[in-house]
Amino acid sequence: MTAPADLARRPRRIPLRLRPTPGRGHWPLARVFVVGAVLAALVAIGTVVLGAGALWRLAEARTTLLDQVGPVVLAAQRLSAAQLDQETGVRGFLLTGQRQFLDPYYAGVDASNAAVAELRAETVRMPEIGPELDAVVQAEQDWRAAYAEPVVAGDPAAPGVAAGRAFFDRVRGSTGALQDRLAALRQTARDELGSASSFAAWAGAAITVTLLVLLAVVGIGLRRLVLRPVSDLAVQVREVVAGDTDREVVVDGPGEIRELGADVDAMRRRILRDLDEAQAANRRLDDQARELARSNGDLEQFAYVASHDLQEPLRKVASFCQLLQRRYAGKLDERADQYIAFAVDGAQRMQQLINDLLAFSRVGRTRDNFGTVDLGAVAAAAAAQLEQAREEAGGEIVLGALPTVAGDPGLLQALLANLIGNGLKFHREGVPPVVRVDAQRDGDTWAITVADNGIGIEPEYSGKIFVIFQRLHGRDEYPGTGIGLALAKKIVEFHQGRIEVSSGDGEGTTIRFTLPALPEETAE
Repeated sequence: MTAPADLARRPRRIPLRLRPTPGRGHWPLARVFVVGAVLAALVAIGTVVLGAGALWRLAEARTTLLDQVGPVVLAAQRLSAAQLDQETGVRGFLLTGQRQFLDPYYAGVDASNAAVAELRAETVRMPEIGPELDAVVQAEQDWRAAYAEPVVAGDPAAPGVAAGRAFFDRVRGSTGALQDRLAALRQTARDELGSASSFAAWAGAAITVTLLVLLAVVGIGLRRLVLRPVSDLAVQVREVVAGDTDREVVVDGPGEIRELGADVDAMRRRILRDLDEAQAANRRLDDQARELARSNGDLEQFAYVASHDLQEPLRKVASFCQLLQRRYAGKLDERADQYIAFAVDGAQRMQQLINDLLAFSRVGRTRDNFGTVDLGAVAAAAAAQLEQAREEAGGEIVLGALPTVAGDPGLLQALLANLIGNGLKFHREGVPPVVRVDAQRDGDTWAITVADNGIGIEPEYSGKIFVIFQRLHGRDEYPGTGIGLALAKKIVEFHQGRIEVSSGDGEGTTIRFTLPALPEETAE
């Protein structure tokens, strides 16, 4: 009969896909990163080669202009100055006839030789100036041999000034040709340096543009391949977290991100399945709880009604038995008196048992009487309630400092009266009972102890004494119904506490129970 309901509650089965296969046309991130790294490396190598080539060309042009052409131009200028010094010295000697005017001539000869030697050394790197240099040397040697040296030696057959000027014009012309060639080479070097500088500038600009383009490509690629799919996945996950659990998580992009999206969707499906199962289990638990509550209510109602219904016939039985006992006591035989006494005792014990059952069934039915309770005052009231039993046993009740807690004052008084009464009842023969009630703070709770010096409880029975109707002694030894400690346990648990017993064999019993501290005390 319950099969359709069970089928309705059965959770739906959701297939799980833990690791999808990447779709075609979607490169994994590892491959994308490898390809990107290779391209970036190629671009970096290209830019490095381009920049190095530009710098090398610029350095070469600078070296050619400053270290090669420049010194040669300076040497040619010194050669021209030395030639002028020689011509000036010879002319001064012709005009004055004094030989000290020949000093510039001799110095010019030495300077000319030095300049020629320097220029000869440079022809190794600049062979194009060789013919002009040879022409200059030859013209200078002809001028010296044909004109300057005969004049200096005082040879009467030396050529005249006009012939000497003609020879020196040849020297000046060849030197001018050399300088023209050097000027052309210097201009060429300058043009090469300018070209190298322009190339270096364009190379720098090209490298900058290339790097900017590379950065732009990398940024766009990361945005399209990583950031956008991850952002889409985050949006879908937030929507699922916000409550749209039926939304399927689907992400496009590289294989790893698609797999991550599939794993998240698999997790969503698993959570949905677990949630369905939990909801079905909760529904079953709710049904069972309602059924249990209904059953408990029926049982409590039954116990309450049955107890009331039993009270009336029991009262009649007890009353008439007591009337029989008073009227016919001693008039019948001894056995009849004994039977009447048994009937009266049984009726009284039955009444006591029914009253205890009524008290047991009432515990936990309502919290209307809950409030702030002074346990000290409650314990004093319980002790006063047991004053007659204390006097009969010749005992003592010692109440320590007790806290203020939240609870039902009537139930807490019944709890303390029950525990103190047990301490007075189960005392050792010939030893006056002493019952002590104390309290100690234990974290967020108060631990209340009720200790006596009575007969104690065997350790193997410490877990049974709180079971209803469980007795460790016969009724002829100690009276009672066996409900007292079960009622105490129910009262303590109704107040969100725990109760336990510890006993030294023959040296008394200690009952310890806990009650929650007040919220303001817990905060402090």
